[in-house]
Amino acid sequence: MSVHEILNLLLRHDLPRSIEIFAPELVLCGTIIALLFVRMCGLQRKVPVHVVALLGGLLVFVGVFTQFMYLRVADEQGLLKTLTEMWHLTQAGAGTPGPYFTGLLSHDLFSVFMRLGLSLFLVLLTALTVLSGIPDQEDAQDFYTLLFGATLGMMLAVGANHLLMLFLSVEMMSVPSYALVAFQKGRRQAGEAALKYVVYGAGAAGVMLYGISLIAGLLGTAEMPLLAQRVLLVLDNGGLTQNSAVSVTLLLGILMVLAGLAFKLALVPFHFWCPDAFEGASAEVCAFLSVASKAASFALLVRFVLAFQGTGAALQQLSLIIGLTLGLLAIITTTYGNLAAYTQSNLKRLLAYSTIAQAGYMVMAVSAMLVLLSAPAGVLPNPAAAASQCLEGLMYYLAVYLFMNLAAFACVALIRNEIFSEEIDDYRGLFTGNTVMKFLCVCLTLSFFSLVGVPPLGGAFAKVLIFISTLKAASVHWSMWVVLIVGGLNTVFSLFYYLRVVRAMFMTEPATDRRRLRVPAMLGVYVAMVTLPILALGMSPLMADLTATAQSVARSLLP
Repeated sequence: MSVHEILNLLLRHDLPRSIEIFAPELVLCGTIIALLFVRMCGLQRKVPVHVVALLGGLLVFVGVFTQFMYLRVADEQGLLKTLTEMWHLTQAGAGTPGPYFTGLLSHDLFSVFMRLGLSLFLVLLTALTVLSGIPDQEDAQDFYTLLFGATLGMMLAVGANHLLMLFLSVEMMSVPSYALVAFQKGRRQAGEAALKYVVYGAGAAGVMLYGISLIAGLLGTAEMPLLAQRVLLVLDNGGLTQNSAVSVTLLLGILMVLAGLAFKLALVPFHFWCPDAFEGASAEVCAFLSVASKAASFALLVRFVLAFQGTGAALQQLSLIIGLTLGLLAIITTTYGNLAAYTQSNLKRLLAYSTIAQAGYMVMAVSAMLVLLSAPAGVLPNPAAAASQCLEGLMYYLAVYLFMNLAAFACVALIRNEIFSEEIDDYRGLFTGNTVMKFLCVCLTLSFFSLVGVPPLGGAFAKVLIFISTLKAASVHWSMWVVLIVGGLNTVFSLFYYLRVVRAMFMTEPATDRRRLRVPAMLGVYVAMVTLPILALGMSPLMADLTATAQSVARSLLP
């Protein structure tokens, strides 16, 4: 087939389908252009920038939601039919899972589910910035451009189907994040934190890129669906051995890529940037880094490790090695994150270490999934089904985590506007404020208890799913018992440093020179909106709905 025929085939079949699937991202790009156009033409006083951002974010969310429902629900009726017609979805396009843009990206329930979460978070975070007043009118265009640009990189990351797309998407979501950390003008601490973030990020990107070059050079391809097949080919259907240069090079390349992803997830020992970045950045940016960046990076991690799955002794060995390595990282990360949080006096820095610990819990699910997939024949009746339950637990945790951390950082941002501080000592006696301030204190406490895993909040059920997955993996390899026990102990330990903040708010007298706090009622409405899902996902029928959704998404990756 000639080059002309190949291009003609792509233009007739691949490109229209790809554009149909990529439509929400194109809207995201259009919103960025609109924000820049408003700035260029000086229209910010006539057209509020946050209105453009909110409308663009809502349109992106509706587009991804339509694709998700179109993939999951066979019968189009009512609103779904209207939305499907509005976005011009077809069965041959968005209705059919598979690669698009010549195989660089993958369209499936998993990628659409993650894109849906990212677009929902974008809308909620944009609304928070409007209420909190960060950014101001002068800098709003730049802030939202960076925010939407990073989100675009994250939406590409969750569907990455090629090693170079993996690297490109990580950089697309990282570079705007560096600028967002330093966005508060005139604040030296923010600039220093951003510089540290950039330096570590550049080093991690270099390590990841070198790992990708090793894998692609050794296996002769960078297409992720072909990696498992090529591993068996280069190893000549044998196993991994320490004396084999091919085996050592392959493991080194995989570990280098995992190191780059561990940096984005703030796993120990790649976490050094996180506490300083969180303390220097605004609480709104911290929420973005702790939720959206983590979700996209976990999606990348899952896609990357599943690219090496298949039948064969070498692939089972590889799966076990990666799974146990991630299990060790989970132990170290949860322990260090929880212990380091005890000594913090700044609430954002405390939440940074909390974020590190939470990432460790979620890595436990990925570790358990890989260990289960490495099970020898006869140990488990259906390893793929058991592994899909691990992925189900991870997605449930990410869904609850979105609201837990957003509620926590929203309360921190809104309280900051009243007391002009983020130090824990300055939270003394906050419960003595007006009714809305009392409500913020209650919502912050609920988010903390959910992060710990106190029943019947959503975080408790999410953690149970993670621990059940780890327990199943312990039947394959004994070391997962250690992961499970350490995770359970860390859950108990984490309660104490959260209680320090709760005690300061509820049980300590306020400073004598503090002015009377009067928080507007609208702020309470927003916080209630992002806190209610924490309760609903732990004690309502929504639990069954989200579980069923997570099951169907997990089975699409691990049938």
